Amino acid sequence: QVQLVESGGGLVQPGGSLRLSCAASGSIFSISDMGWYRQAPGKQRELVATITSGGSTNYAISMEGRFTISRDNAKNTVYLQMNSLKPEDTAVYYCNAYVSRYSDYGRWYTYWGQGTQVTVSS
Repeated sequence: QVQLVESGGGLVQPGGSLRLSCAASGSIFSISDMGWYRQAPGKQRELVATITSGGSTNYAISMEGRFTISRDNAKNTVYLQMNSLKPEDTAVYYCNAYVSRYSDYGRWYTYWGQGTQVTVSS
């Protein structure tokens, strides 16, 4: 089995910064794309950013320039550095990963973390 565990969420004032982490563990042969999504109350889950195993990144337009996604392939971990946070960034942030497992190498699965709350408020 594969688990993704997020950390780093919390309460921050507008204009502040937070760094989220998401570590994947378990029977992992390889991880392709990893990403961050968020879901605000009453809204659908939306893309924040994705990153390939080679380091190519993609951002939602509203986050580009404020958020930076990165990863450490040796640690199976993806990060999200969030700067200049706004109240509208308040949401539960989820990471995901596209994983190939040792048990059935060649097949790929998408796994999600349990989410971490980010609240931007004065």
